[in-house]
Amino acid sequence: MKTKFLAIMLCACGITATAQQPIYKQASASVEDRIEDLLDRMTLEEKVGQICCPLGWEMYTKVSSDSVTISELFKKQMSAAPLGSYWAVLRADPWTQKTLETGLNPELSAKALNALQKYAVENTRLGIPILFAEECPHGHMAIGTTVFPTSISQASTWNRDLIYQMGKVIGLEARSQGANIGYGPVLDISREPRWSRVEETFGEDPYLTGCLGTAFVQGMQGDDIKDGAHVYSTLKHLAAYGVPRGGHNGNPADIGMRALLNEYLPGFRQAVEEGKAATVMTSYNSIDGIPCTSNSFLIDSLLRKQWGFEGFVYSDLASIDGVAETHHVAVDLQDAAVQSVKAGTDMDLGAKSYSTLVKAVKDGKIEEEYIDRAVANVLRLKFQMGLFENPYVSPERARQVVNCDEHKQLARQVAKEGTVLLKNNGLLPLKKNLKKVAVIGPNADVMYNYLGDYTAPQEREKIVTLLDGIKNKLPKAKVEYVKGCAIRDTTQSNIQAAVEAARKSDVVILAVGGSSARDFKTKYIHTGAATVAKDSGILPDMECGEGFDRATLNLLGDQEKLIKAIAQTGKPLVIVYIAGRPLNMNLAENVSDALLMAWYPGEQGGNGIADVLFGDYNPSGRMPVSVPRNEGQIPVHYSQGVQRDYMDSPGTPLYSFGYGLSYTKFEYSDMKLSAGDGGDVIQYITCTVTNTGKYDGEEVVQLYVNDEVSSIVVPALQLKGFKKIFLKKGESKEVTFALTRKDLSFYNKDLIFTAESGKYNVMIGGASDNLPLKGSFVL
Repeated sequence: MKTKFLAIMLCACGITATAQQPIYKQASASVEDRIEDLLDRMTLEEKVGQICCPLGWEMYTKVSSDSVTISELFKKQMSAAPLGSYWAVLRADPWTQKTLETGLNPELSAKALNALQKYAVENTRLGIPILFAEECPHGHMAIGTTVFPTSISQASTWNRDLIYQMGKVIGLEARSQGANIGYGPVLDISREPRWSRVEETFGEDPYLTGCLGTAFVQGMQGDDIKDGAHVYSTLKHLAAYGVPRGGHNGNPADIGMRALLNEYLPGFRQAVEEGKAATVMTSYNSIDGIPCTSNSFLIDSLLRKQWGFEGFVYSDLASIDGVAETHHVAVDLQDAAVQSVKAGTDMDLGAKSYSTLVKAVKDGKIEEEYIDRAVANVLRLKFQMGLFENPYVSPERARQVVNCDEHKQLARQVAKEGTVLLKNNGLLPLKKNLKKVAVIGPNADVMYNYLGDYTAPQEREKIVTLLDGIKNKLPKAKVEYVKGCAIRDTTQSNIQAAVEAARKSDVVILAVGGSSARDFKTKYIHTGAATVAKDSGILPDMECGEGFDRATLNLLGDQEKLIKAIAQTGKPLVIVYIAGRPLNMNLAENVSDALLMAWYPGEQGGNGIADVLFGDYNPSGRMPVSVPRNEGQIPVHYSQGVQRDYMDSPGTPLYSFGYGLSYTKFEYSDMKLSAGDGGDVIQYITCTVTNTGKYDGEEVVQLYVNDEVSSIVVPALQLKGFKKIFLKKGESKEVTFALTRKDLSFYNKDLIFTAESGKYNVMIGGASDNLPLKGSFVL
């Protein structure tokens, strides 16, 4: 009886304790009830703090190689008003001045974010945890993480499942170090190769971008955001950022409303509706005179009300400030803040403008309900992730999982599937019994030229260059390396030495292209974009990456001189482009025996390219962008259809969207069309693909649609399906595509999203300019 009484008393005490605990701290309460309870308890200053996201890399102090503590600056910021988010605490690069010595390894990173989180939870009035946001476009931008190929290379894989797996790994590595949000993927449609950020995109096509971007999001976020292995994804950049006027980063996008809706936003819509992306970032540019960060149509009407977005919206770094200081449509930062938060931008990345909102509310310039709306959107993600219950991560786990062997192998897979074979006169695949190989060029053995922008410092031994990869394949051969020249600087050129090495070789592998490698001499503006500085000293290789827009697409420095000199030796010549944007390839196409585009192939890039060169992997990469013959053709994207010739140049690109060679041959036959079953599917299209060559290999089967007569002008050709299939030599497979009503829908002259009746032409093949199978149906 006494035991029973004690049990009743203990139970009653537990009920009382729960009842006394604030609702927002009760895990069993609904998310919306917790939000409402917490909002009611917050001061205006605390609310505004929750929608500010300052820069993060000064928030810790590295004490020793195994110890880290929070900085006094962090304590000062949190005491003023506890902040809702921090960006890039773990970022390391020349802009942040964090090096391998002063930055943090994965284990220390986890300790640092735990310490910051612990202070927020235990030393602030309400104990609200922080959302730590990190850059994650091709790996977590932190020391020691797995560096995957950049997005344009990812897109060249045309492999949804592979990109999903990559997103999953990136999410795991970021979360294990304490991050909650990963910035990426970038869903900007890139049709301006002079623009500095082509490398961050999935290319020129909305369908391919939407499919791969959605897979990336789903991999990063997983099915259960509370599982400690995933992060929230941030879609970048809303909207039309990839077609800036003149190719200048951040310039206005000169497009109409229907082009915006039909060509530049479908990827975002798919990633929101299907991928359930939790956060979105606005862009620096304006559209039709309205800055995107204060554009209520984009953020409120489209994103939230039409697409059903339930997360929160970040500004880009200082893009709210830019509403006043760049676009000049606000009188000051407070006016810019008021416009932006009313439009639906919830979080100020940079935290300069939203710090003025307390006074704006008190002065009657904005109603507090707008602040409450933004704060609720931020708190919702914190509750959904379970941060109030489990705010910390395991440093030991971070040490074990970040850049583990499995992740390195995945990076290698993405690198080789993202390498595109553009030309091959039979030289490739190379034999492994070669005795003498010359490896030449500015991109043959410069590690950071493989990694792209948004990459942290990495240890040399973890990066595999092309020279490393070739030596791995040919341990008994004599492999001679001569740089020949730099990317830009001409004072380093030694072309004669390269020629001599070529003459003594059985085959020459020449790596040229570009670089987004930042160095500590480069200057940066407040947004982190690089500036193009004039310097009388040695020029850095960097000619791409945020802020490095170009007027031409020619190879810089003495690279073309190097190509010509090597070609004149008459030796078998393989040219590999390692670059962040489509560059002029006319000379290389003319003089090479084989030509490959490897983009920025990441930390395992050298192994991935070597796998292709020596036939350990049959190339399956396909171009996600068209390669112009010269800048005068721009824009040259495939969906414009066949363009007539210029007086002085062909109208066609040098290499078209979807193009890429294999070591084997594929034939297409037996196209069949059949009506859908009365549901969402409008039409089934089936064909047979046969491997008629001598090698096993993968083909990317591509389906394109043409709307023969429509109520508005629509693209002449549109990708509406693709499947990557593996075929053994001599094998045939039947491939079926299902065209849905959504696939055929567009925003008509009344801005209604609909599929119109009429005749549709369908084409299937291996590239946008190689479509042997044709048919049609009537809707």
